[in-house]
Amino acid sequence: MSETLFTKIIRRELPADIVYEDDEILAFRDINPQAPVHVLIVPKIEIATVNDIQPEHAELIGKMVLVAQKVAKQEAIADDGYRLAINCNRHGCQIVFHLHIHLIGGKQLRGSAA
Repeated sequence: MSETLFTKIIRRELPADIVYEDDEILAFRDINPQAPVHVLIVPKIEIATVNDIQPEHAELIGKMVLVAQKVAKQEAIADDGYRLAINCNRHGCQIVFHLHIHLIGGKQLRGSAA
């Protein structure tokens, strides 16, 4: 996998508004937010897309969701609700090819309520 902008953020080569960090995960505010709260949750290891997740990544992926839950509470959007989204490849609108979860909320979101 080629080096991405997220890799540079993880290594602190590029600035970011970090809202959470541990040994495996970094969460920071999106520079082009789609809602009042728009945080990207990324693993510190390089996984390009959902298609590249391996069985040994299962615990890490679960932890990413738990971090999203924690950040939603921290950002005071947990009770009203929020969206978690993972884009995969070009047709799925993935722009940065380093797996990440979008945590989006802070307003009534549009879309299907299926």
